[in-house]
Amino acid sequence: MFEYLKGMITNVMPGYIVVDVAGVGYRVVTANPFAFTNQQTATVYVEQIVRDNEQTLYGFLTLDEKVLFQKLLAVSGIGPKSALAILASSDHSGLVQAIVNNDVSFLTKFPGIGKKTAQQIILDLQNKVDELPFQTNSDTFELELPQKAEPDNLAEALQALEALGYAKKDLKRIEKQLQAEALSDTAAYVSAGLKLLQ
Repeated sequence: MFEYLKGMITNVMPGYIVVDVAGVGYRVVTANPFAFTNQQTATVYVEQIVRDNEQTLYGFLTLDEKVLFQKLLAVSGIGPKSALAILASSDHSGLVQAIVNNDVSFLTKFPGIGKKTAQQIILDLQNKVDELPFQTNSDTFELELPQKAEPDNLAEALQALEALGYAKKDLKRIEKQLQAEALSDTAAYVSAGLKLLQ
């Protein structure tokens, strides 16, 4: 139904953003909300998913991310939460490469993806790899992370990672490593945390 929303990002939370479009605030669940900048106008590509008792908008920085999300949803056993957890990693070309190379271990590093589901991703998408975006080197698609000068960036990043489905014990394990990095914004902590968790 919706292709994208263009409006002001009025709120950035660990699991979602709010996009104000002509006075209406849309709650949009995203893989890394802190990749969006609060109080700035943005175009957010969206996918609406309607279930029995809820309607949810999932948002993406680029149309390619949205296409990849849709392809992942077509895989048996992959729901929106698992697809978002996979998309939270900025190495989308690495995902495509893992599918091509039957690399089950790369896929099982994501929360909610077991060996059978990883094999199903490979089985369902290997013949469709030409339709997948992000086939060039991963540097082309690195997210530009906005600067955010708030003292609780690490805490927000840990909340965002938890919202993606990572276990608290795993987050505790990497917390000290992230503290030592002394990064400047939440999105950078989320990105660093994803690398440590994989």
